[in-house]
Amino acid sequence: MADQKNLIIALILSVGILVGFHYIYEAPRQERIKQEHRMLAEKKAQEAAQSGIVSPTNPTGATPGVSTPTLPQVQQIVSRDEALKLSKRVTIDTPHMKGSINLKGGFIDDITLKDYKVVNTDDSPLISLFSPQGAEKPYYADFGWVAGNHTLTSLPSSETIWTSTSETLVPNQPITLSWENGQGLRFERLISVDDQYLFTITQKVINNTTQNHILYPYGLISRTGTPTLEGAAILHEGFLGVYEGKYKETDYKDALKKSKVDFDTKGGWMGITDKYWLVALAPENDKTYKSTINHTVLNNQDKYQTDYLGPDYNLAPNQSIEHKTFLFSGAKKLKILAGYADTHNIERFDLAIDFGWLYFLTKPLFYLLDFLHSLIGNFGLCILGLTILVRLALFPLANNSYKTFSKMRYLNPEITRLKERYGTDRMKMNQELMALYKREKINPMAGCLPILIQIPVFFALYKVLYISIEMRHAPFFGWIHDLSMPDPTSIINLFGLLPFEPFFTLGAWPIVMGITMFLQQKLNPQPTDATQAKIMAFLPLIFTFVCANFPSGLVIYWTWGNMLSILQQWAIMKKYKPKLTKETLSHLKAPKNGK
Repeated sequence: MADQKNLIIALILSVGILVGFHYIYEAPRQERIKQEHRMLAEKKAQEAAQSGIVSPTNPTGATPGVSTPTLPQVQQIVSRDEALKLSKRVTIDTPHMKGSINLKGGFIDDITLKDYKVVNTDDSPLISLFSPQGAEKPYYADFGWVAGNHTLTSLPSSETIWTSTSETLVPNQPITLSWENGQGLRFERLISVDDQYLFTITQKVINNTTQNHILYPYGLISRTGTPTLEGAAILHEGFLGVYEGKYKETDYKDALKKSKVDFDTKGGWMGITDKYWLVALAPENDKTYKSTINHTVLNNQDKYQTDYLGPDYNLAPNQSIEHKTFLFSGAKKLKILAGYADTHNIERFDLAIDFGWLYFLTKPLFYLLDFLHSLIGNFGLCILGLTILVRLALFPLANNSYKTFSKMRYLNPEITRLKERYGTDRMKMNQELMALYKREKINPMAGCLPILIQIPVFFALYKVLYISIEMRHAPFFGWIHDLSMPDPTSIINLFGLLPFEPFFTLGAWPIVMGITMFLQQKLNPQPTDATQAKIMAFLPLIFTFVCANFPSGLVIYWTWGNMLSILQQWAIMKKYKPKLTKETLSHLKAPKNGK
């Protein structure tokens, strides 16, 4: 009893130490690191601005001698709605997006996703992906040309007022933005949008002069302010892309440290990703580009940018040049990204979804869940169905495992006899125990094999639930309205019966999971070592608290799996009677105090 009490105290102290370490040491340390990164970034930005290499007026980091577009500068910050009213706009309206294009500068800077809310409530606002200059955190895409010689004095800039052929951009009805520079050049942008999340921007320049001009096309995505990050080790947030056929990631922390990252690539794509949302550029894939990731600090705000600078185009007199870029701005749905990769030859575009190093298991698992969802219509039921499929696949291994458990339970009296006989001589005790297992043809590790196989499935499902937008706000039954989030109920306020908000949640599903884990444990043979037995007895309680913060879909998977295991194990133990050797049977039939 005293040992049990000491074990409980040790567990409580361990949890207290971990929590205290986080709030007293780790959290302040992370804040200090963040401040150090900001100071370092500001210093590098100042040095870069002084050297003229990278500055707010040189956003693409182009090669020396090549002029670059100027970003719009806004002094006063207003609300997003007010910022949208400051300029004339072309309305965007598709089945899944709405927004507008700013005719001043030609920025695509207003995108709202019609199908997704910020939180899972009826009155929640929709997800706004892009935001215009003048708002708190501008986020937009821009396209244009950079002059390669000094014969041009006027190129489209942030102050350019474009003329549009239509006031609304809808699928299958492109618009053309046009502007003449007064020097004989006419600039046009043909912009189309499909019924999902892809824009096609075709830039065209018509030369009505008698001179040759060298122009470089560019495209950029600019984001002001570091977004609120999930901070999970299994999730990448920040810059990503495919360069020379290789997928590469750069998080915000690395961008703060380096200020500028360069890539040379033929084709490929580059963008900025959040957990569920992606903005990406995919220029023509048969040309070579210089792509950069930039970080600067302006007006005490972090400014992030990913861009490309294309090859030089020789614009002859009375001729024209064109350059096409795809812009994706929307939800990271695997079928959509894979579809664009095939139809528009955007190389490895599905890698924008972070399936992790277990992708060979995670991706098929997602496809299986998605297929089941097409049949059932509820991802919670799909998880139950997936659990059954996994159990069926492991049925032979599980059966052998449970038969081993059943046989070991029959041997408990013999194991107790050995412990009494050899007392504190652990070496001799283990030798005799191994001899007993060998005689009865028992492999003690056989029970671990099904569990070991299920561990990758468990983590793969965790990954799928965590990163897949299809799981976001996906309901089950009862109080589970979002399978990607923890169980919202708590035993602290009696699952909502008491009128106060609990200081931490311990929902019904984690508790049921803990109970099923406890029942399953009781069916298994108990460890021969007393200390191990006590630790194992506390595992269901520990896992109950650990799983309280897991996605509810994962807890449902685990709980349902435990229930199936209990039924399978109980049925085997009910019907299966092991055949023991005569030597063991004689020991089992001997008096309890027999030596």
